[in-house]
Amino acid sequence: MGFLDAILGRSKPVRPDLDQLFALPSAAVTLQAAAGFVPTGWGSVCFASVEGGAFSRIQEEARALLDGPVEFSQDAYGYTWLLVRHAPEDVAGLVNDLHAVNTSLEEAGFGPQLLCSLIGFRDARERPLALVYLYKRGTFYPFAPQPDGGEKRDNPIELQVRAMLGDDLTIENDLARWFPVWGAPGF
Repeated sequence: MGFLDAILGRSKPVRPDLDQLFALPSAAVTLQAAAGFVPTGWGSVCFASVEGGAFSRIQEEARALLDGPVEFSQDAYGYTWLLVRHAPEDVAGLVNDLHAVNTSLEEAGFGPQLLCSLIGFRDARERPLALVYLYKRGTFYPFAPQPDGGEKRDNPIELQVRAMLGDDLTIENDLARWFPVWGAPGF
């Protein structure tokens, strides 16, 4: 950061530390033991849309890179989601696949387009929960939509999960950055 950047209050964005994803299996164990949330086996990567031949190449590379089924979709905001599925008990395998996809996108020059990754969970009452990794911040946050299907969040669950996982993950301190990911594939 230069002198002018410091005076004007600009800062360099945090470079994504994709290795932080490897903390998710430990966090999954903590979530299951402390709150009864178990992994669904679904995870996804969200990135800004890439057009033309580059997108086709990304799809082909992802399918060749991963063992399990891979699905691509676009949300209402035009973001692309890559969905990966594993057996629910194979969180480590799911994380490895998500890490591989993210690394591949970053190495292909699409790092600035990476937005987030998430892994889905459910409890015995079928309440959904996602642990979301923000690339631009290098942090995680919980996202718990209300199970009734509306666009309402279960804030008490999110805050409880934040407290539970403080030793396992780098949790985003700024609650304003806990963006809702309504309709995201993967949970």
